[in-house]
This record gives sequence, C-alpha cells and structure tokens, in this order.
Amino acid sequence: MGRSGVGAVALFTLSLLFVSYKMVDSAIGVNWGTLSFHKMRPSTVVDLLKANKITKVKLFDTNPDALRALMGTGTQVMVGIPNEMLSSFNSDLFVQQNLSRFIGKNGADIRYVAVGNEPFLTSYGGQFQNYVVPAMVNLQQSLVKANLANYVKLVVPCNADAYEANVPSQGTFRPELTQIMTQLVSFLNSNGSPFVVNIYPFLSLYGNSDFPQDYAFFEGSSHPVPDGPNTYYNAFDGNFDTLVAALTKLGYGQMPIVIGEIGWPTDGAVGANLTAARVFNQGLISHVLSNKGTPLRPGSPLADVYLFGLLDEGAKSTLPGNFERHWGIFSFDGQAKYRLNLGLGNRGLKNAKDVAYLPSRWCVAHPSRDMTLVGDHLRLACSEADCTTLNDGGSCSQLGEKDNISYAFNSYYQMQMQNEKSCDFDGLGMVTFLDPSVGDCRFLVGVTDKGLSSSAEPMARWSIYHICIGGLIWTLTM
Repeated sequence: MGRSGVGAVALFTLSLLFVSYKMVDSAIGVNWGTLSFHKMRPSTVVDLLKANKITKVKLFDTNPDALRALMGTGTQVMVGIPNEMLSSFNSDLFVQQNLSRFIGKNGADIRYVAVGNEPFLTSYGGQFQNYVVPAMVNLQQSLVKANLANYVKLVVPCNADAYEANVPSQGTFRPELTQIMTQLVSFLNSNGSPFVVNIYPFLSLYGNSDFPQDYAFFEGSSHPVPDGPNTYYNAFDGNFDTLVAALTKLGYGQMPIVIGEIGWPTDGAVGANLTAARVFNQGLISHVLSNKGTPLRPGSPLADVYLFGLLDEGAKSTLPGNFERHWGIFSFDGQAKYRLNLGLGNRGLKNAKDVAYLPSRWCVAHPSRDMTLVGDHLRLACSEADCTTLNDGGSCSQLGEKDNISYAFNSYYQMQMQNEKSCDFDGLGMVTFLDPSVGDCRFLVGVTDKGLSSSAEPMARWSIYHICIGGLIWTLTM
C-alpha cells in the first residue's frame, strides 16, 4: 500500500479512537475453515453469511480472497497466524500485507488477530509456547506504528486443556503454564483484549466412556456437579467457570471471555449425528443468548461465541477422529444440515445460492465387473479423498460392499474434478448420471471456486464414457 493508502487507514482508525471496548450482549459468530477438497467461491460464502445475518466470522489465516470478499460487508473478522509462523514472521510486514491493505473505508472490518491457535495444547509438548508472548509484543508495536492498535486487538485462542480442576471453583492453569499465562493475561488486560478459549463438550464425551451424556448438552443432567453453593448441570458452564476461577487466581477474574470454537459434529463417530448436533447447538445458542451467565458470573452475558464451524472441511486431518471433517452447520456446498435458529433474525438456516457445482454425474463400481482386486484402488481413493462417513458410526457405514466401493470411487472422482481417467480404476469404475445416494448417505457432486457453475457450461473436450442408465450400460461420446 502506498503513502496515500496508509494515510487513509490512519484517518479511518483515528475516527474509531473513541469507540470504547466493552462487552455487550452475547453475539453468535462462526469459524470459516477452508481445509476442503471442494471450495466454494469466497463471494458465495460471504453471501451465505449475509443471508443468515451472521456478522462475526473467524478465519484461521489471512486468506486474501476471503478478506477481499468480506470488504464492505460490515462483517467483523478475526484473522489468524498459524503456530508454525510464530517463531519467524516479520510483524511489520504482516501488518502491512494482511491488515493495513484491507482495512479502511469500505474495507474489511478486522477486529482481532489470533496469535497462534491453541499453542499451549498439551500434545504440542511446549514447542510453540515460548514464541507466543514475544510475537504479541512485536505485533502490538507494529499495530501502533500502523495506527491500528486502538482498533485491532490481539488474542490467543487457547484449548480448554490449559486449565484444570476437580470442580470449577478450584480451576487453575496447568503448573507449567502459570508464568506464561500470567504474562499473557496481563498483556490482554493492558490492551483491552479478551481471553479466547475453545470448549468442546463433544470431545469430553468422545474421549471418556464414563462422561455422562446428558451433561454434554443443555437440557439438564441427571449427573449434576455440586461445587459449594453452586451446582453445574452442563459441561459448558462447568468448563467456562473453571477458566473464570483460573483467571481469578491470577487477579483477572473479570476479564472478558470469548468462545473461539464450540460445536458438535454430524458424522464420523458414534454420537456424531444430525440430531445431536442440532440439539447441542440450539441449546448452546439459547443458553448464551439468554444472558443468564454462569454460576461464577451470574447475569453476566458472555462475549462473542464462534460456532465451529460454518462448513464441513473434508481435507482436515482425521488424527483426532473421523468426525473432524464434519463439524459444519452447513455441508461443504453451503446447504444447511439441520434446522437451527441462530437468534439473528431468521428462524432457520438459509442455503447458499449460485453454488458452482460440477456436472451432475457420479463414479460408481461397474455392476458387471469382478471386484476381487479392488483393494488397492480403495486404498488409493480413500487415502486421498474423504471416506470417513464409511467408518463405524458414519452415515454411510451401513452400505453394502458394492455401494462402499462406489462411495470411495466417487469421492476420489469428485476430488479430481471429475477427470474421466479418475473413474477408471482399471476398468472397475464407471460414470452414471443417476444419483447413487442411499438414504442418509449422500454421494456428493463437487463444487468449484472457479468461474460459473460448470453444469451450465459446455464440455471442454470430447470424452468417452461408459454410463449406467436404468441398469443398462451405454457408451457415449461427449
């Protein structure tokens, strides 16, 4: 950005100096993750946000296409710096390239920069934690130089494993984090930033067979947790107040708390289904928007709550579990998975429009071929594409053998943007125009973030297809 652009940013931010930083009633936002084989155009995603009156969105990076699409919308944005960048990035350059050039009149309304993502996670073994505070200090100095420090706030999304207790009132940060957490919350307090935490009752239930199932939800529990004069009937309140107690012990008991991630997956594990996700998320939203607070903060509304997530991400790592690819309240193509009232003015979710789908065709197992040698092809397909719904607990786990093969073939075919060679599998695959979906098991058609919907475009080249129509095999030149 040139000098005139920097001046415009300075004038814009000066006009915001008198905007006080204080928490008002709770607001619902969403996490927009982009680890997907099938990405919609950013403008389509932003239109989806607007249609659902979602005005707060959290990104995990500083994707320029996403930020450009958000410019002029009034949507408040949190951008992120990956953990791997904390040790080496240039803070001045980061602010110039990722903040200053997007902020301004009719620009992107970037309110937060997340410095790392759960950098204190136990499984990381401390590899990132010593870089967090120095990175924040450098970034704060760069924000000051760019005249953005009064508007853009730095935060560190923490996993709930950063603190511990047998009951909420005894909450403390892990002993090895006490010093760095004291530095962190002091920095946050000095700069008017909230504490950001990710809370996942689903993971508590998934990882512990003794965890009471009803305690994960908001309908009341037959296994409440007594804690002195207070009683906890859901895991969210108990987890939140454990953090409140830990902050209180450091002298920051009134620090605003933002929920950076919370949600429930719809597939990929026992207990991960549409009904449970709807009940949890609707219960959460009703609980948060009631502004009743929690036992340690009664009548005190939470700060922002970001649902995880907006869209399914089929390219996420499944190391934590197959459910990792199924957190979205919308499927990868922006279609609502279940009825949900976000409390933002619409009674239900509105689907994405003008989605650029690939043509309506699928790759399936050839009905007349011997599948004895299909094993290597299945391993190839499922090592590159998403087959998580086929596993135990998944929505496609009840398919027969041939349909299992077809699902894997089609997932790979769509990931390869329907390249005709990707449905060959040594003659074991074939293309069909008839949707092979079975019950709740959806055989997807991919989307593209390039150009117009390819279903409305002419074919780019001549191809020969073996097509299954009405149980008969036809050879077509297209």
